[in-house]
Amino acid sequence: MNREQAVRIHKRLMDAYIALEHASTATADLGKEERLELDGAIQEVIAALQQDLLTPIHDQYPDLEPPALDEEIPTIISDLTWDQVRLPPSVTEAVLDGIIFSLLSPRWQKTAMVVALAEKQCEQLALPISDETIAARLQVLSDSDLIEGIGDLRMWRHSEVRLKD
Repeated sequence: MNREQAVRIHKRLMDAYIALEHASTATADLGKEERLELDGAIQEVIAALQQDLLTPIHDQYPDLEPPALDEEIPTIISDLTWDQVRLPPSVTEAVLDGIIFSLLSPRWQKTAMVVALAEKQCEQLALPISDETIAARLQVLSDSDLIEGIGDLRMWRHSEVRLKD
């Protein structure tokens, strides 16, 4: 494809990318099962759009790649699961849950923000808890329906959590 065609196609694909990001955000008000199903499908389409359509254009015409897009590609930050976690003897699940719940509110917050604030609170209390352990606990709390989560909680900057209504 020539540059003129690439520019035209790129503009339409970026419009679709932005629309899909807005659609993902709009799923926040759905019930948990419906939200997870729909947002999961939207995230799959976004990933395919980036990998299969935008990346080849950016490879051929690097100047078309917007700087913000490169920074915003959703990536998994941690694959640690709760069953892999070994809490230190001085820390119980209840203590960790207390820290997490003290930071949550009924409004959506980025998972990354909650993880960072919880880790800071753990440091202040001299609790040797990693950010990955906190994120794994958030996932369990969401899966157990004790809190609400939207998006893939392993992608801290691209997911959000809140207290249940």
